[in-house]
This record gives sequence, structure tokens and C-alpha cells, in this order.
Amino acid sequence: MTRIFLDVHALQTVPPSNLNRDDTGAPKTAIYGGVPRARVSSQAWKRATRTHFSGEQLLQPEELGVRTKKIVEVIARRITALDAALDDEQALTIADETVKAAGLKTEVPKRKADAAKESGAAPAPEAKYLVFLSARQVDGLARLALEGAGDITAFFKDKKNKDRAKDLADSRHSVDIALFGRMVADAADFNVDAAVQVAHAISVHRVETESDYYTAVDDENTEEETGAGMIGTIDFNSATLYRYAALGVHQLAANLGHGLREDEPRTEPVRRALEAFIHGFIASLPTGKINTFGHHTLPDAVIVKLRTTRPISFVAAFEDPIRGDQGGHVREAADRLAAYIPDIERAYGQQDTTLTWILRVGPNTLKLADLGTESDTLTELITAVGQAVVERLEQPA
Repeated sequence: MTRIFLDVHALQTVPPSNLNRDDTGAPKTAIYGGVPRARVSSQAWKRATRTHFSGEQLLQPEELGVRTKKIVEVIARRITALDAALDDEQALTIADETVKAAGLKTEVPKRKADAAKESGAAPAPEAKYLVFLSARQVDGLARLALEGAGDITAFFKDKKNKDRAKDLADSRHSVDIALFGRMVADAADFNVDAAVQVAHAISVHRVETESDYYTAVDDENTEEETGAGMIGTIDFNSATLYRYAALGVHQLAANLGHGLREDEPRTEPVRRALEAFIHGFIASLPTGKINTFGHHTLPDAVIVKLRTTRPISFVAAFEDPIRGDQGGHVREAADRLAAYIPDIERAYGQQDTTLTWILRVGPNTLKLADLGTESDTLTELITAVGQAVVERLEQPA
């Protein structure tokens, strides 16, 4: 299959906020271009994108997965849903043996073992690491467990059944696994190469972290009881962020295989996954301290590129930080991109094979309109990109 890459770029301004904290509770930062920048980690925005899939119902539950150490309990619940004759303890036992047969390690955490001594209930084993399984993989493993429920130990002594467990755990991947990958350090054959790479979002300008000193009043205090019920501080900053993600469409297609249904073309699950990712990445927002700051914003500008060469980030347009002498950063950030993108694509021969779509808001982003096909709405942009990807996938190699 021909290599196809989708690049998504966004300029997004956030007000005073603390989207993604470091170990001290302060907003994460990075040095770029010799000055401190606001930073939001790739993991934070990938998590926000994943939760956006289900929260906005962009994908059906059977197209998504679950990432948890409590995978034995997840499969056990599916087992009892399929066969109500089994009690919870039996379901946990056969689920645990099935998970181990698939090549994953489990153990009973000390906290659960101690609690079980007091309650007398059987403790639920957990995986030693976060396990990412699709809804279809969970269902397949549960059904396999039920086949051997009579004597699960003997059932998995048969190599064919153990191989079936491994195959079920490593096929028919969910969209989120196909996009973001899966890694298990001590079971390399369980890994899935991610189709998406997400950059750390950084501000296009220098930032200074500020601190908010706050107090809270005790509602039951009398007039004689002056002073605050509590005091505290919280760090924050505000920034215009450059955000970037690259999606390997060919890798996504390989990870998804034929999708949910045999009666649909192979391009259909790829199109659904790709459109969900674009919507999720653009519209999602990390929720760190969101009740404190209410930092609900959307990007001022989005640029989507479809190319067959290699991914290209435009972050170098901001290596020289924007000064903001006129009080804002969006206009100059958009102007920088409008000048930088044609230059780098001309220099490295990208123009002829690249398609470009633009979604922008307001007069500050006007210069970006000449870069490609302008969309009026996010839905329009996503539909156009999805159709273009399908057409490229259908072209002969």
C-alpha cells in the first residue's frame, strides 16, 4: 500500500489555565527557541481525544477499547453477561486463566488480598500493567473462557486453545488501539504500532507561570470568627498554542484490517476512524483544573494536509518566539504559518502531491485562507478529508 500521511495543525488560545500539571502542580513548560513556553503533553491530548470519541458519540462502543489493569474483572463481567449461571467467583477464575493464556501476567494486589481477608470474598486478580483491549477482543476472550469453563486449566493445556486466546487478544483491534497503539513490555508480540503521533503542544510565545492566591470562607463562621476557612495557591499560565499530530493512513488501515463488517469495503472503517480522530483531536480539550479555570476554547485555525511523502510539523515557524507587542499572538502566528508553509513545501518538493484544507475563525487568521481549500464548518472539512483519503486508498498501488 502507498504511504499516505495526514497532518493536522491547530492554533488554539487558552486563557489562564493549568491544563497539564507537572509533579509540583505547576503547568508544564518547555524551553524552545531559548525561552520558556507553555506545554501540554502529547499524552494529555491523546487522552482527551480518546474520551472525546465516546463522549461525543463519534464511534460506536464496539469500535472502542478499554485500557485498564482490571482486565480480569472486565472479562469476568462479560462472562456473567453471557452466562448468568456462573457466579462472580467462577467468572473471575476462568477470566484470569484466559488472560494468562493470552500471554498477559496477572497478580492479586496486596490491597485486594488484605481486603479479602476481612470480607472473605475472593480477590480479583489484576494485570501487572495497563492492558488495552478492544470491545471485540474482550467479547472473544469471554466466549473462549466459557468454552473451557468446565475445567479451564485443562482447557488451556491444549496448545490450540492457548493459541486461540493469543490470536483473539491480537486481532480485530478497536479504533483507539489502531490509532494510538498498544505496548506491553514483557509481551512484545502483543504490541500494536501506533498510526498516530501527537506532538507536545507548545506556545508560540514566551510564557511566565503565575500563581493565584485564594481563600475559602467557612459558611458557618460567626461575625466574631474572622479569617478564611482555608487558603491556598494554584499556578497557571495563558497561551496561544501550536498543536500538531501526524496520522499514517496506511498504518491505520493495516491495524484495523477489515473492520466490523464483512459487507463493507476496507476503506470504510479507515474513513470512520480517521474522521473521528480529526474531530476528536481538534475539538477535545484536556480537563486539568477545568472547574477552577473554565478554559473552554476551540482552535482559531486548523490546517489539514494530506501527503504521500512524510509528515511535516510547522513548529519551526515559531522557533523565534512571537513578541506580542500589540497585545495578542494569533494574528502574527497565522501570518507566520501563511509564510512558512509555502516556503518549506516549495523547498522540499511537497506542493504537487499535497492536498490542503483550512478551517479558520475571525480576521486574525485571514492570511491562512490562501493555503488551500477553505471549509466553513468542521463537519465540512472532516467530510472532505475523509472522501479524499478513500479516493487515495482506492487508487492502484
